[in-house]
Amino acid sequence: MTSDFTATLPRKRMGAAVFFTDGAGRVLLVQPTYKPDWLLPGGSVEAAESPYEAAAREVEEELALTVRPGRLLIVDWFPPRPHRTEGVGFVYDGGVLDAATTSKIAVPPDELHGWAWCTVEEVAQRGSELLAREVDVALRALADGTTPYLEFGRLVV
Repeated sequence: MTSDFTATLPRKRMGAAVFFTDGAGRVLLVQPTYKPDWLLPGGSVEAAESPYEAAAREVEEELALTVRPGRLLIVDWFPPRPHRTEGVGFVYDGGVLDAATTSKIAVPPDELHGWAWCTVEEVAQRGSELLAREVDVALRALADGTTPYLEFGRLVV
């Protein structure tokens, strides 16, 4: 019996998020209960789950919205840090949410304090520097139709 050599290969954490905007071009962020910085709606990709499936699942869990995310906007690699292994993040286009859809948003109080539409300046104030860089690139990707690759929020290609 031969073993599967792929079981010995390195593994990376994966995360998936959805990038929603409103008619004014603001970005939807959520405020987690477990950390100080605001985030895009999303989370960890589970075993045997694709990043795309994880993005849709996380939006349903965090916002109570059933959505089919659009195209891949950005891919970001994260280096290892203290108490964190390296990882890869996928951000999908969630489109423009109208008032009728946003009125249906309900957050789980054990996971999120709430959500808000944020300008680029508010993203920089509420989120991490990494998130601010990702949002900046994602907005440009929306405008020009590209799917940039980043490393820790910094554009590579």
